[in-house]
Amino acid sequence: MAHPAALPDNDDHSPLAAAPRSNARARRQAALDDQQRSFLRMVSHELRTPLNSILGFSEIISQELYGPLGAPQYKEYAGIIRASGQRLLNLVNQILEIARLEGRAMDLDLRVEALDHAMDDALDGLREEIANRKTVVIVREEGSLPSVRADPRGLRTVLTNLIHNAVVFSPEGSAIEITATRDGDEIDIRVLDQGPGIDPADIARLLRPFEQGDSALTRRSEGAGLGLPIVNLLCQAMGGRLKLIPGPEGGLLANVRLPAG
Repeated sequence: MAHPAALPDNDDHSPLAAAPRSNARARRQAALDDQQRSFLRMVSHELRTPLNSILGFSEIISQELYGPLGAPQYKEYAGIIRASGQRLLNLVNQILEIARLEGRAMDLDLRVEALDHAMDDALDGLREEIANRKTVVIVREEGSLPSVRADPRGLRTVLTNLIHNAVVFSPEGSAIEITATRDGDEIDIRVLDQGPGIDPADIARLLRPFEQGDSALTRRSEGAGLGLPIVNLLCQAMGGRLKLIPGPEGGLLANVRLPAG
């Protein structure tokens, strides 16, 4: 007697049953990602709009664009309001960046990027702070740096945060050395400062948001400890990594490895 054809096994272990569940999970995850992006856009707008007003009007007042204020303290206070607002805006931007990266809600455009151009942009943005600290930034082989495969904005954020960190924690008048070398299909970007250095036991903690170094480092910086975690998450999102190493003669060596362009 002929046996009837076996019916597909529709229990939970069947590949046919697993595929719809997998697709459903993917759709739910995509919906959650869209919701998170929408939420972050809304939060970004609601926070930045009043902060931009504070910055704009405090600058108008501090520059006395519509006439003298009278007592000189008013101009001084307007400058303090603007500086405080700018610090708060920077903090908001960093927190939103962390939220996007940790929630995988940041769309990256990976392409071949000239490291020379990205380095110039990062240094231009930090020019005033570098000058105020009387720091010398030395870029080895400047003008012939290799290309990397990275998100243009992400690459500039990585370089800016690493250089800013080196400037903040280095003694005034010291030198910061930047090199970029090829290692097979990858590029190592190294930023070496002459700061107080780092205890190897602190490295993992410094890569977590809102963490800083020991009390000597913390007293020197007013930041929230988000720069290095942002660099770490961005490097991972771009297919690279960040490694922090005590410098050979003190200081901190930050090594970013990214795919070659």
